[in-house]
Amino acid sequence: MLHTNSRGGTVEIDGFKYDWELLSEPQLSSSDGWKGMTVSLRQKDMPREAVLEFPTPKRLLKGLPKGRLHINDAIASRGVRAALSAGWDPTSRGKPIIFMVDTNGD
Repeated sequence: MLHTNSRGGTVEIDGFKYDWELLSEPQLSSSDGWKGMTVSLRQKDMPREAVLEFPTPKRLLKGLPKGRLHINDAIASRGVRAALSAGWDPTSRGKPIIFMVDTNGD
């Protein structure tokens, strides 16, 4: 099921359930310029969170309006797999780990 208008959802990867939630939409920062959206990932009942940072949409860099956000379960699933392959251990403790991903979540 796609969550195109939702701010979150749950995906299952290799038998584990991961909750995802849109933390922030693309926004203009006075010091850094445009920043892309961020999405929180957390394995069910585990302490360590991962945060995916997406690139700024090209339309914003060109001065065009924001448009619709394109985050859904498929992109969240790819983001979970990318974070796990980059070393995210959801069972460990500590501050959230931030991962830069492309527009597809890879």
